[in-house]
Amino acid sequence: MATVMEFTSPADEFPLGTVFENLPEVTINMERLLPQEDLIIPYFWVRGAAAEDIEAAFETHAGLVTLKLIDSVDDEYLMRAEWEPEYFGILSALTETNISVLSGVGTKAGWDFEVRGESREAISDFRTNCQAHDIPIEITAVHQLLPIQGDDYELTDTQREALVLAYERGYFDSPREASLEDIAAELGITQQSLSSRLRRGHRRLIGGTLINP
Repeated sequence: MATVMEFTSPADEFPLGTVFENLPEVTINMERLLPQEDLIIPYFWVRGAAAEDIEAAFETHAGLVTLKLIDSVDDEYLMRAEWEPEYFGILSALTETNISVLSGVGTKAGWDFEVRGESREAISDFRTNCQAHDIPIEITAVHQLLPIQGDDYELTDTQREALVLAYERGYFDSPREASLEDIAAELGITQQSLSSRLRRGHRRLIGGTLINP
């Protein structure tokens, strides 16, 4: 059965993390990850800096083949970067074990990933691959994807827990009766992790009810 793992990693351990050295206010959201012949190509959104500053921050990164601005929406930029496969890191570990990236959010404080494997064995292979190449990751949750109340959309248990608690505490009320910080503290996770869980949960609920009811 499909298994989801959430993990964190230091900012500088992921190739895109080099941008935080010169642009500490930047936030990066992974869009998708595509293995293509002898290149690994991630697509990602960047906000918090001008496009030319983002491109300049990546110019000297080791293993980078190209960086291209694909699109922009308000103050967010969709970028595409190509790395040589010899630059081994989380990107290579993910593609070698056929693990799908559901989301990846990076700030100067670190990376927060949610990934999915076809089985627990696939997730275990990814963990082993990271250990073998000294890639530091801290696993925060591992769980199977299960349908919620018989519907054809899926939430992880951590996403459901975050959404329900946020609802019960009045986070979605206007005005809000609880802050992101309050709820994150109650769950014992970072605000970044909570924000990621709420966003992913909203995406799946919308996809299962409004887009594909």
